[in-house]
Amino acid sequence: MTRSNRARNGPPWRGQLYDILFETDIHVGARVFDILLILTIIASVLVVMLDSVESIEARHGFALHVLEWVFTVLFTVEYAARLASVRSKRRYALSFFGIVDLLSIIPTYLSLILYDTRFLVVIRVLRVLRVFRVLKLVRFLGEARVLGRALAASRFRVIVFLITVATLVVILGSFMYLIEGPAAGFTSIPVAVYWAVVTLTTVGFGDITPVTAPGQFLAAIIMLLGYGLIAVPTGIVSVELAHARGLVRVRGRVCSGCRSGGHDEDARFCKTCGGTVVDVGGE
Repeated sequence: MTRSNRARNGPPWRGQLYDILFETDIHVGARVFDILLILTIIASVLVVMLDSVESIEARHGFALHVLEWVFTVLFTVEYAARLASVRSKRRYALSFFGIVDLLSIIPTYLSLILYDTRFLVVIRVLRVLRVFRVLKLVRFLGEARVLGRALAASRFRVIVFLITVATLVVILGSFMYLIEGPAAGFTSIPVAVYWAVVTLTTVGFGDITPVTAPGQFLAAIIMLLGYGLIAVPTGIVSVELAHARGLVRVRGRVCSGCRSGGHDEDARFCKTCGGTVVDVGGE
């Protein structure tokens, strides 16, 4: 939310309310409010989690339900105040935090009709993302963009990798079904494929196990193969991450004379004309 969405030509209280609700960087009261808000959000999520524990719910269910409604009313008032303080109510309502703020209060009201929906209020934990603004962690969002760029660049190779793994587990699962059969718990090819996935990913639930020597030999091969496959997507993303980070650094360093780019991060002089290399930002 930016200052451009501050309500203009309205009563003084509206501008003051906007400053408290949105202007963390310039208003001390807003910073205190956001810290209290985050603590309240964490407390409300903790209440919902405790209410899902049967033994605690049996002893303190009524108190937890009352607290949940208190938190819901507080968040409802806060949401209404945010709508009242902004100039463009639709802009706030359709923003990421606006949608999360609304979704954080709807489940409790829906629980009057559908009881179990009240546990969906754990979505409130997303509101803790405001801590990035309160603690001035926005600068780390640049690193998130680098990671996103790397994931986007490697998506096709990762998709090919996943298709290869899917084909592999179907083949290996089918072989295991033929080797072991229903007597060992491999009652169908889908069940055998499920076992192959669990084994290849080195999870190993142990609910189905081969009992014959050929089946155990194939299982050992799949286990060893799993360790090798784990490193593949990690390597793909790591290479793209290094490349994306390099692009950010390279784009940010140009020659002050010929304006050529592609310089190393620690370069002081241009490799083309010998001019001084300056940092102009990586974005």
